[in-house]
Amino acid sequence: MSYKTILVLADCCDAQPVPTEVAAQIAIAEQAHLVGVAMSGVDQVIYQCNAAAPGLVVLPADLTPLTARADQALATFAQRVERLGVNSFETRRIDGAADLGLIMHARYADLLVLPRAVDRARPSPGPDTTLQYVILHCGKPVLVVPCDGEARRVGRRPLLAWDGSLEAARALSAALPLLRRAELVTLAVFNGDQVYGAHGALAGADMSLYLARHGIKVELRQQDTPDGAGHALMALAGDLDADLLVMGCYGHTRLREILLGGATRDVLRGMTLPVLMAH
Repeated sequence: MSYKTILVLADCCDAQPVPTEVAAQIAIAEQAHLVGVAMSGVDQVIYQCNAAAPGLVVLPADLTPLTARADQALATFAQRVERLGVNSFETRRIDGAADLGLIMHARYADLLVLPRAVDRARPSPGPDTTLQYVILHCGKPVLVVPCDGEARRVGRRPLLAWDGSLEAARALSAALPLLRRAELVTLAVFNGDQVYGAHGALAGADMSLYLARHGIKVELRQQDTPDGAGHALMALAGDLDADLLVMGCYGHTRLREILLGGATRDVLRGMTLPVLMAH
């Protein structure tokens, strides 16, 4: 498996270049096609204009500033990735809803790269709903990248969270292209005696062997923690100076309410390194 098409949200490429630079770095290493998308917000503005007058079609007088802002973001993206050395890329403007637009475009990519905050209109210390909704519904692995700091090379020392779940298995399989280039991979199992009743005497041994067969050098780290797994993962990532965390994303939606598992919620809230998730 390799990444051949990578999709990245390029809305804030100028002000927040780190996600774009990380996506470009992976695209170069994988010789992948990089697609930058920007949201104009046109549909949302039209919806708001019509919400106050049901039954009437009310259009804003001029939508040019919205489309112009998105087009400028895409132009900045194109200049940046070309300067970084990406040979194959394109840009797309999405006028529809941000979450549904990202989900549909992600279906035609191998990896989706998103900044830590997608919904800039909702500043919040917790994970925003657009980001959560896309991760849970796009059907593809999502690399969430903090917007602050520098774009370090991702994947030299990745930390993998393994609990035997379907979501974790999907995340680890999706990360294989990155893991093959790693110097050392740490596979973390928390409270293995409590979780792995039927998984053999050494929790994590089978997954370590699976990764080793892919030519990946793996170090198994078993650890008991009274705290939530999310906090323990972030602490371990800091101790190891990890540059990537790979984990399953747990949760579901009830109507449009996002219900995330505790570890997923804690990691998205306090992440300081790129996190590759799969649901």
